[in-house]
Amino acid sequence: MRIGELARRAGVDVQTVRYYEREGLLDAPARTPSGYRAYGPAHLERLRFVRHCRSLDMALADIRRVLALAREASVACDEVNQLVEAHLARVRARRQALERLEQQLEALRAQCANGQRIAGCGILQELIHAAQGEACACHVEGAR
Repeated sequence: MRIGELARRAGVDVQTVRYYEREGLLDAPARTPSGYRAYGPAHLERLRFVRHCRSLDMALADIRRVLALAREASVACDEVNQLVEAHLARVRARRQALERLEQQLEALRAQCANGQRIAGCGILQELIHAAQGEACACHVEGAR
């Protein structure tokens, strides 16, 4: 199959296929006599595998390592488990950071008195104070 069909069947853009090839996540395909890339079922399966890993927000380096480990059938799966554990720790840390950000934005939003003109906008005033190096409602100890 050609690159467009592979991309369509895998649910990605053609540029994504090319990118994954450049990154070594997808083996280079054979070429037809006219120079077109000729992909097979193994390419589609690999592309779907990579796409699924990316849907889990796995880094390309981690996916590359998992693919390398998958070729070593006799090796214990401890390293794959460690990769997933490390990724899970990053996700948890990011979730905590997003929760802090949510609290900060809620504190900032609380400065709004609906119906005010822009000159009296509490949110805008807080952002201006912060830009001037002053304390702002979103970065007080309670919002962290």
